[in-house]
Amino acid sequence: MSDPRPLLTVLVTSPRVAAGLLSRDAWDALAAADQVLAADPEDPVPAAVSASGITVTAAPYDVAAEAARTLVEAAGAGPVVWIGSPDADPGLTDALAEELTRLDEPPQIEVLVGSWDLPGARLLDAVAVMDALRSPGGCPWDAQQTHESLAKYLIEEAHETVEAIETGDADHVAEELGDVLLQVLFHARIAADEDPGYTVDDVAGLLVEKLIRRHPHVFGDGDASTPEEVEQSWEQIKAAEKSDRDSDDLLAGIPPSLSPLLVAEKVLSRARRRGIQLSYDASADVGAQLLALVERAQAEDVSADAALRATLRDVARKRSIAE
Repeated sequence: MSDPRPLLTVLVTSPRVAAGLLSRDAWDALAAADQVLAADPEDPVPAAVSASGITVTAAPYDVAAEAARTLVEAAGAGPVVWIGSPDADPGLTDALAEELTRLDEPPQIEVLVGSWDLPGARLLDAVAVMDALRSPGGCPWDAQQTHESLAKYLIEEAHETVEAIETGDADHVAEELGDVLLQVLFHARIAADEDPGYTVDDVAGLLVEKLIRRHPHVFGDGDASTPEEVEQSWEQIKAAEKSDRDSDDLLAGIPPSLSPLLVAEKVLSRARRRGIQLSYDASADVGAQLLALVERAQAEDVSADAALRATLRDVARKRSIAE
């Protein structure tokens, strides 16, 4: 048996989804309501509902308790839909609960989700915040930065992220990845003001194109089925894209500022994928001995760079405890 009490529906939507893209249940509730109310009918969602032919009545308020009283009283006369405000109506839920508890026969109340965020939707918020920081009236420090002034922070944040990964703290990793993302958004926003420049959409678009192009076994007719075959295919595609590079130059494109141990790992990996047999005397000097250790680490599926950092942390920790 259906509940005979009047119904008050609080319609909540995602500000990251186009205003008119509501669920079927949301449109059904809006169509069935005797009244559709909103704090400001000019806000995106109420405006989209009005454009569909459904009347939206303004119900502005200064405090949440005032809005709660208005909604509960309106629901007494028939089904009402409240279209949530872009700021999510702070305090309204608590005010409605308080208003309903003082009534002998309160109306039904339901919260109806009209639209949901897709995975990655909060990235839009991050882009918007970065834009606000760099725009007139934003942060003077952020507005002053350049690609060159920020370069050191990109390196620093990447290293801090690696450190967080190696310590195994998931919350710390998430935070540090956010700092790396900030650097990407920052550089893209700076570039948007340059001529010629590019935007964060250009950055994302280039990434998508590269990922699709270099994964033909997923997005095309490639047949790589093992991690080793995928690596070899990636190397071949990359070599074709960068045909101006000397295919025998194992150092081509590797940043000179990269840790020598990581450079050694990349050189050894490239040589293996390209079928190049490196010739060196593993006992000739310290450099050769280090290269041999990196090769041994790779054979054991260990990063020599990460292993050395872990040992250094362990040694430093034991020294600190001893003192």
